[in-house]
Amino acid sequence: MYLPKPEILLLIVGTLLLLSVLATKLGGRLGIPGLLLFLLIGMLAGSDGPGGIWFDNYYIAQLVGTLALIFILYSGGLFTRWNSVRPVLGAGLSLATLGVFFTMLLTGVFAHWVLDLGWLEAFLLGAIVSSTDASAVFGVLRERAVRLRKPLRPLLEFESGTNDPMAVFLTVGLTALITRPEMSAWQILPMFVQQMLLGLLLGYGLGWAVAWILRNIRLSFDGLYAVLSVTLMLLVFSLTAVLGGSGFVAVYVAGVVVGNSDFPRKTALLAFHEGNTWLMEIGMFLTLGLLVFPSQLPGVAVGAILLALFLMLVARPLAIFLSLPHRRFALNEKAFVAWVGLRGAIPIVLATFPLLAGVESAQKIFNVTFFVVLFSVLVQGTTLPLAARWLRVRAEDEVVASPLSEAAGGR
Repeated sequence: MYLPKPEILLLIVGTLLLLSVLATKLGGRLGIPGLLLFLLIGMLAGSDGPGGIWFDNYYIAQLVGTLALIFILYSGGLFTRWNSVRPVLGAGLSLATLGVFFTMLLTGVFAHWVLDLGWLEAFLLGAIVSSTDASAVFGVLRERAVRLRKPLRPLLEFESGTNDPMAVFLTVGLTALITRPEMSAWQILPMFVQQMLLGLLLGYGLGWAVAWILRNIRLSFDGLYAVLSVTLMLLVFSLTAVLGGSGFVAVYVAGVVVGNSDFPRKTALLAFHEGNTWLMEIGMFLTLGLLVFPSQLPGVAVGAILLALFLMLVARPLAIFLSLPHRRFALNEKAFVAWVGLRGAIPIVLATFPLLAGVESAQKIFNVTFFVVLFSVLVQGTTLPLAARWLRVRAEDEVVASPLSEAAGGR
């Protein structure tokens, strides 16, 4: 991969970021999700576009995506109000685990027949596209000023913030089964239990430790508190991963614990993490836009569109109704939860795992995943306000505070 001079590289990065920020305004006026525009800007700047930037380093893309996901999950935890989530905790956990699993199974069966993939490769594709994207869901809802009534808001917030670890585990596990034929599917079950339990326990314990440090430490400069917060967040993720747990689960749980604790400069730190989340989100979508080669997409277009339609109209709705049998949710509420399952940059990041592992059908899986994400953001992202109005789930008469003021508790 050719790298230009540092000043040219910084000029390119600054220009792409500026265009992405301006795209949020344009997207709002045109009714197009900004996330889609971020991807398109990256594609236009890439090797097949007028920008001509050659980028095919999947390791760097995965590293950027992993770092961005850590920031997004931690920030999602910080802005999760425990009092709002507690009533929908069981339903949210069901969606984040069983919902993802059922989506993988249904999508995998369809992909096997339509895309001519082997069973394990088909289920791997199903796992990659099985989770909703927290940044995509709430980015679109904020952009389009869609206010949802309770209990939908906290349910979607909790589900989209917690279902990524399940998709990561399924993707890593299936990739291991493909690349190591001597392994049995039963061998990955203990790993799943270990990762989830350690992720929950370490996330909770380390979250209290982070809150205690932020509450009691005194630094010489105010700007260092943001540095400290990022440092502690990265330590929560890495320590949990090194000890054999899911760092993604831990960093989200730690964020919830910290966000529901009191400490000095909380409002400033929340604002810092909110801005960082946008930066990471834009950077992730731009990087993944650069990574794709649009000239390769027409070859998988028909199968990918069929898969995207099946995912939106069959797999996701069936998974929701199977994992959400609770009577407290009306039919129209379940239908909206099914439709709001946007796929964002996380599936594209997960699609780099089989590429780096040398899976035979990895490039095809990556291209199909990218197409599915584009289709999902374009169709579901642009129709969310309409779906909310048709299904009568908008909180028209409810005054909804901004996420920042609500999370800070007015401090």
